Amino acid sequence: MNGFERGPRIPFQPASRLPDAAFEILAPEGRELRLFSACVEQLATGLQWAEGPVWFGDGRYLLLSDIPNDRILRWDDCNGAVSEFRQPSGNANGLARDAQGRLLACEHLGRRITRTEHDGRITVLADRFDGRPLNSPNDITCAPDGSVWFTDPDFGIAGPWEGAFAPVEQPHGVYRIDAQTGELQRVLDDLAGPNGLAFTPDGRRLLVVESRAQPHRLIWSYAVDGARLGDKRLLIDAEGPGAFDGIALDTAGRVWCGFGSNGQPGALAEQLDGVRVYAADGRPLAHIHLPERCANLCFGGAKGNRLFMASSHSLYALYVNACGAVR
Repeated sequence: MNGFERGPRIPFQPASRLPDAAFEILAPEGRELRLFSACVEQLATGLQWAEGPVWFGDGRYLLLSDIPNDRILRWDDCNGAVSEFRQPSGNANGLARDAQGRLLACEHLGRRITRTEHDGRITVLADRFDGRPLNSPNDITCAPDGSVWFTDPDFGIAGPWEGAFAPVEQPHGVYRIDAQTGELQRVLDDLAGPNGLAFTPDGRRLLVVESRAQPHRLIWSYAVDGARLGDKRLLIDAEGPGAFDGIALDTAGRVWCGFGSNGQPGALAEQLDGVRVYAADGRPLAHIHLPERCANLCFGGAKGNRLFMASSHSLYALYVNACGAVR
């Protein structure tokens, strides 16, 4: 396990008894997701605010953002080493891979979406809409047709911690970049704080977290028809003090959510920190308790069944009995 000097180190003790009590069963179906001999691991600590993990199976490594420290880190599966992949990173947040395996990044500081080419050059895919700057692209994913979709709240321009202060010039939105033409389209502008997003395994529906919805945080489901979204349905309601951030789906359509309190400190927050798992129909199945709030997560590993969890100051992992829909 690796640490860094630029952030707090979080003491962590792996479970000594099996099954790991950190995996709480909330419904009978949730028991199927737990591996009896798998325990939560802390892979790295010492980050300021961990976000946006993405798995590169061809290189057996994971990239994740450390937003306030303006860097993207690399964790290697081969030896457990952690190194700096890129600094400065433009206060990068959400990361993903496109259809050709290239790195896509949401950059707060430049208020833009970038793509890292195979030779290391950086291409700007989007930084303005209707002649005005984007807010601060937050999370990103790719559709089966190769188009790039991302959320654009104003979190990264609220001050210098995760970017730089700037006026809000766009409504909070969800955008699509066409794979063939590069055209940027705003497909949603009616959500408060759009955050994590992911496609269902068949690509027919898009799930979007509304992280500033009141009184509860929500996850919406939309039918996808090319560049158009319709049939808006409320899929999941946090129903109380819980709050969603990034999300990932497995091959069965279950929704794995970065989870924590909606700002309330103390013992309640400790009970909520971690990952909440829901069935494809929105029923809660399980909760993975972590010592820190989980911001974002992804599946990876050789078999796609290792859940990587970017959580406040640390990176955690857990093998589960499910495989990610995106590998």
